[in-house]
Amino acid sequence: MSNQNQLNVDQKTLVSAWNDTLPDYLNPSDSAEVKVLEDPPNSLLVHIDTKGRQGYHFDFRVTYLDPREVKVNVVNIGTDGLVDDAHGVIARQLVEDYTRHIHECAQALQSITHP
Repeated sequence: MSNQNQLNVDQKTLVSAWNDTLPDYLNPSDSAEVKVLEDPPNSLLVHIDTKGRQGYHFDFRVTYLDPREVKVNVVNIGTDGLVDDAHGVIARQLVEDYTRHIHECAQALQSITHP
């Protein structure tokens, strides 16, 4: 990242803001936890647990490309229940939804990352 694209916020503040804000973009029954990732730099690990019959949990790597833009990659999908073809479709839909919600949360936090 060039100097003009570096995040000028400490990681503790950023993680705290994500943990406070992300639940506003998820279903009320879902839970999320955000942690710092050391590699690649300027990255966070977002863990989301869904409630309900399927019992999915997802890990996403959120990497700040610059103070305004994030790249979101799913790195793990797990389930506490049985997996069949229908679950694969559900999981893909949830990944799409959560990816969108993560982008929305990043936009909401631009007041911190791009003051």
